[in-house]
Amino acid sequence: MGGVLMRRSIVALATAMAVLSVASCSSGDSNAQQPSGTPTTGGGTTSSNSPAPQPKPIAMSITPADKAANIAPGDPISVTAADGKLTQVTVTNQDGKAVSGALTPDGMKWESTEPLGYSKSYTINAAGTGTDGKPSTMTSSFTTVKPGRQIGVSMIPQDGQTVGVGQPLAFYFSSNVADKAAAEKALKITTEPATEGAFHWFRDNEVHWRPKEYWKSGTKITVNAAIYGKSLGPGVFGKEDRKAAITIGNKVVAVADGATKQMTVSVNDEVVKTIPISMGKPKHETPNGIYTVMTEQQNYTMDSGTYGVPADSPGGYRTKVAVASRLSNSGIFYHSAPWSLKQQGNSNVSHGCINMSTENARWMQEIGAKGDIFEVRNSGGKALQAWDGLSDWQLPWEEYQKGGKK
Repeated sequence: MGGVLMRRSIVALATAMAVLSVASCSSGDSNAQQPSGTPTTGGGTTSSNSPAPQPKPIAMSITPADKAANIAPGDPISVTAADGKLTQVTVTNQDGKAVSGALTPDGMKWESTEPLGYSKSYTINAAGTGTDGKPSTMTSSFTTVKPGRQIGVSMIPQDGQTVGVGQPLAFYFSSNVADKAAAEKALKITTEPATEGAFHWFRDNEVHWRPKEYWKSGTKITVNAAIYGKSLGPGVFGKEDRKAAITIGNKVVAVADGATKQMTVSVNDEVVKTIPISMGKPKHETPNGIYTVMTEQQNYTMDSGTYGVPADSPGGYRTKVAVASRLSNSGIFYHSAPWSLKQQGNSNVSHGCINMSTENARWMQEIGAKGDIFEVRNSGGKALQAWDGLSDWQLPWEEYQKGGKK
């Protein structure tokens, strides 16, 4: 009986080993055959039955379409190819002048690299070769729009300037902009390092771009206001482009305290000086808030008439000062005021400006620049309005990035 059980066990073991051997060979043998077209273990199919690509004639597409009219001169011309490559593309206007362009390395697309003219006609001749080896050509023509009106743009800061960490990029159009989304698209801003920011419209002809937080010192900014030929509203087109390369300088922040009559100045987050000041007296309180230095002048005439108070009226003045830096369009400056030296650090006696000694005002201009941050606290005045000058930092980021007046 024991011998029978022993033989049965040996037979069973041999059978199991044979099955295991077959399974191992089936799964691991690279020469094992599989049914044609069945998926491989990677999810693909065997390549033995994949059909070879069939040669085809080239298919070319041109934008703008043939016979198109009223094309915006700022929109690019493009020629694309499928099932082949472009070999040559020429674009000429009615006078025979060629439009420059560039072909991609793969020969699949050509695009114009210069703007077109207003009220002109253009002819496009494209040539290419299909995967079937046969050449082909295509011709198209179109006309550009005659603008009803053209508007220009200016901007702050200007090319080559080094500015402070609070500087917004401000764009001023010569007329109201109806299509604000198109204007924003045309205003191309690049930064190194990359910086998060947003546009905000303060008026129909004025838009600013501001970073979420103060700029980092050393940031390089390139602005290309590429409005030429772009539609900015019904019948309205951009007149000419503007470009600027801008650098962010040191982080200079001045905090003027109306309660202590002192101003603390820091450079790159280190306090370097405390200056006695005098701010707006009762009924002329300096608005509280975060200002951005707009301009810097020497031998400047302070004139109350610039904000609606004639110099020869009660409370009016016209006074020349050695040093003055504008903080708002409403007439707030920090400036030299030798006549109030006794009050500086003790009481507020100005018409709203920040008074300091000539020596301190000159020092401020020497260590600072346009775009520096100037914060006023505890003045007893109302809040500074974000639209007053370049006071963009008065708006919380969540509100700023909503875009303003649309």
